[in-house]
Amino acid sequence: MRELACDVAVIGAGTAGIAAYRAATEAGAHAVLIERGPGGTTCARVGCMPSKLLIAAATAAHAARNTDLFGVRVSEVAVDGPAVLARLRAERDRFVGSVFEGLEDLPEEARIRGSARFLDGQTLAVGQEMRVRFRTAIIATGSSPTVPKPLRGLGDRLLTTDTLFEIPDLPDSLAILGAGAVGIEIAQAMSRLGVAVTVLDAGDTIAGLSEPSLTRQAAEIFGAELDLHRGATLENAEPEGEGVRLDWTDRHGCGQVMRAARVLAAAGRTPNLDDLDLAAAGLRLGEDGVPDFDHSTLLCAGAPILIAGDADAWRPVLHEASRQGRIAGANAAALAAGRPVEAVTPWTRLAMVFTQPQAAAIGAPYAPDTDDCVIGTMDFSGQGRARVEGHNQGGLRIWADRDGRLMGGEMLGPAVEHLAHLLTYAVADGLTAQDVMDRPIYHPTVEEALTTALADISRTKNKC
Repeated sequence: MRELACDVAVIGAGTAGIAAYRAATEAGAHAVLIERGPGGTTCARVGCMPSKLLIAAATAAHAARNTDLFGVRVSEVAVDGPAVLARLRAERDRFVGSVFEGLEDLPEEARIRGSARFLDGQTLAVGQEMRVRFRTAIIATGSSPTVPKPLRGLGDRLLTTDTLFEIPDLPDSLAILGAGAVGIEIAQAMSRLGVAVTVLDAGDTIAGLSEPSLTRQAAEIFGAELDLHRGATLENAEPEGEGVRLDWTDRHGCGQVMRAARVLAAAGRTPNLDDLDLAAAGLRLGEDGVPDFDHSTLLCAGAPILIAGDADAWRPVLHEASRQGRIAGANAAALAAGRPVEAVTPWTRLAMVFTQPQAAAIGAPYAPDTDDCVIGTMDFSGQGRARVEGHNQGGLRIWADRDGRLMGGEMLGPAVEHLAHLLTYAVADGLTAQDVMDRPIYHPTVEEALTTALADISRTKNKC
């Protein structure tokens, strides 16, 4: 039995784990990085990058089919499914390769391959041949796609984001369970690439939006391109012929049946925690199985163990995983050296969906029963630059307190990936609507839409 002692044991070599290892070593700790594979980070391998490559192909196809608005006639558009997926995989592999290149400069003795589990609050077993004694540990094990029970007997007819990008060709039809960020992005992309798409979601939100008017607009916009059913409950799924039969109940309680060549589970991701034996480490677990932890320090209750990235199920996006990894690494090194940990103010919430139109949620969530804020509204249908580009759908909803200090908002429209950053920085800096309006915005740009919504905050007395 091989024995190893270290200051910090980092479990997981994804975005959060790599950042945690580097931060711990930079702070002077002796750290090891434990990875069971496949590595390459979720974002590069099965998340952000391959999905955006699929969206890019779909956007090109959609643009080619919709040039008549500008007086440009395109006679025929053909989608070569294998070619679309071949480019996706080639570029995806390049991104993954860059991640692996970044790991090559780590000392070989600091990298341990195998599955880790806690034996107690200071010891890990890695496989059957190694024991790692640590002063503190960091859980950065990432997450895996959640597969609802009715879908678990479908074999290779079931797709997840871990398998979707490996298919050789686009399916003729695709049923997608989930209308959140991942589900709606892939649904629209597949539809624009010629796949017949049906989306089922048990809730009423869509694309991460909760503000009622924007949610209704999103349902109408995306529903015009694909078969979208909110308030739907999947009852059963089984193989039928070469495809799948789904039995589901609509929002009115009526039974429905649909058939598709493949089914994609896009109902979220679950932290990879089951194999760690967290109870043996003395950690206190919540009802969701995730350790109780301090969001400002990432320190878990019950043991000198920290948690970061998708494993903590708090803000499962790359920029948060990277920052959490750095915080956890620095604090782990401090704990190992007997120093106090540092509490860090969480970043302003920022979540995006790269559909067309794009969607985003920033800062404080929509709170319909709050009396202490006002809401500014803006509609893209008449916005100058959006009409020029033919992308004039959606709107902005921005909320502020009664003094005009910005709190957050939701967006659906063109260039939202840029507008959302501007609002995020304004919220983080404690700016008022007037503070932002006093800064220059060039004409004609989509950013002028922010001015419209912010000016509405100064006029409106509507409750959020």
